[in-house]
Amino acid sequence: MAFADHFSTIAARYATYRPAYPAALVGVLADRAPGGTAWDVGCGNGQLSVALASRFARVIATDPAQAQLDAAIAAPGVEYRCVPAEASGLPPASIALVVAAQAAHWFDFPRFTAEVERVALPGALVALVSYGTCVIDGMAANEVVARYYHDDAGPFWPPGRLHVENHYRDLVLPWPAVDAPPLEMTAAWTRDELFGYLTTWSATVKLVAARGEGPVEAVHAALAAVWPTEERRTIRWPLTVKLARR
Repeated sequence: MAFADHFSTIAARYATYRPAYPAALVGVLADRAPGGTAWDVGCGNGQLSVALASRFARVIATDPAQAQLDAAIAAPGVEYRCVPAEASGLPPASIALVVAAQAAHWFDFPRFTAEVERVALPGALVALVSYGTCVIDGMAANEVVARYYHDDAGPFWPPGRLHVENHYRDLVLPWPAVDAPPLEMTAAWTRDELFGYLTTWSATVKLVAARGEGPVEAVHAALAAVWPTEERRTIRWPLTVKLARR
């Protein structure tokens, strides 16, 4: 079955403008997983894969989009492979941590969990991580982004986005749950860096294909009207973290 490829056409931009996962997330995962090999599923350009390598001796990072892997960050201990989440080719009972960050909502989820059952060690940690809309310092900028998210980009979000919006409520891991503390990503960005991030949304890719650059240029102008050029503002993304013990 072909995968839903939302990001190959913007892989380099994705690598540049997506926020970095916090060290606290890596700590939560590593502290709860047995030692061994981590599998970063749907790794994109390796943002989490490289961070995991600080705590795991080996990280196997997989993505079905070769364009994403071509833009990935090389790092000792990280091995990139172009394979789907549902058919990894990994040996049985070989993985101590299975983590899908901002990716599980695109999977064929029943097939993915069957693959996890096959490749994860008994006692392995399984983690789903996602982040939804961001919160920006400054009410006016927040309103600009919220309006773009719902009104302009809204009709173009792929169906899987609903899982992000409901905090992965319907993506049920069939193993005992493990508690996770509240976590968030933060970044100190200029308005142009935030705008670059908006252009990496799957809905923006589809919006531009359907309607051209006009709506995207309009949101850039709206941000410029309320946010000085070089000013950096704190942006926060609350993380959804679902953990289970295989």
